Amino acid sequence: MPVFRRFQMSFLSVLAIFLAVAGPASASAPKVVATIPPLQSLAAIAMEGVGFPDVLLSGGETPHSFALRPSHSRMLSSADIIIRIGDGFEGFLKKPLRSLARRATVLQLDSLAGLELYAYRRTGGHDDKTEEPRHTGGHASGHDHDHDHDHDHEQGIDPHLWLHTGNAIVVLRAISAALSKADPENAPIYQGNAARGAIRLRALKLEIDRMLSPVRERPYFVFHDAWQYFDREFSLRGGGSIAISPERKPGARRLAEVRDSIRATGARCVFAEPQFPPALVKTVIRGTAARLAVLDPLGAGLAKGSGQYFQLMRSLAKDISSCLKGTDR
Repeated sequence: MPVFRRFQMSFLSVLAIFLAVAGPASASAPKVVATIPPLQSLAAIAMEGVGFPDVLLSGGETPHSFALRPSHSRMLSSADIIIRIGDGFEGFLKKPLRSLARRATVLQLDSLAGLELYAYRRTGGHDDKTEEPRHTGGHASGHDHDHDHDHDHEQGIDPHLWLHTGNAIVVLRAISAALSKADPENAPIYQGNAARGAIRLRALKLEIDRMLSPVRERPYFVFHDAWQYFDREFSLRGGGSIAISPERKPGARRLAEVRDSIRATGARCVFAEPQFPPALVKTVIRGTAARLAVLDPLGAGLAKGSGQYFQLMRSLAKDISSCLKGTDR
């Protein structure tokens, strides 16, 4: 066989192996952008074996004061699918979505049917347990979508819906459906990933339930009320929050009220968040028996990818359990 012919066959063999490894799916994967790491993680579960989603916030920032950079604008303008909570959470996205992402499918999670959605708890307090979940297929009444501020803690839907494994299953299935519509060729992969992910999320709920069972009746306070979904799913006794809204710094009267509540309830812990300075939490617990600890609803510092959501929820459970037991994690 001529040398050139052998070289040509060898080259074609190598090329065939490369294409088989790379796979056609990666080339055809929709470009997906999620606003926060937990949503990126759920998208990564659905896309496993096909592609990988991008994320706007790394986790160290907060949607309350986030500003888009040029790299984010480019990300949005090239996206096929954008996954967000809604106008009440990522208020900074309202105008950019109109101008930069006209061709993208925007998956707005607070409009999904099948979610358990809750109204904000009164004045940041956790003592109102009578509110029933809203199983919605649209926005809740009372939420003003014509304002550009971030979420309003005095009306509308509490947007921290990802901190509930049942909601995560609904979101995962919705992401899978959006991907399947945009990329029918890989629909069986997306649907299979979502089915396996749902099984893992149900197991995660049972795992966290067992972890938190010994501390379920021990009260605690938080910096701001981002924890309603987690509290309700796992029957925890959150006592209240320091800030009624992250956009408004609490005054001296509010701090005194919270300190009195900590003493009255015997709360063992007050949790800060890494996205906000801990000074107010330190001020509030001064003169009480409560300990200072940190809860992170976004998972800053956790490795991005399909495992991030599971790491996030386990970390929250471990941090709550350790502090309420009075032990170091």
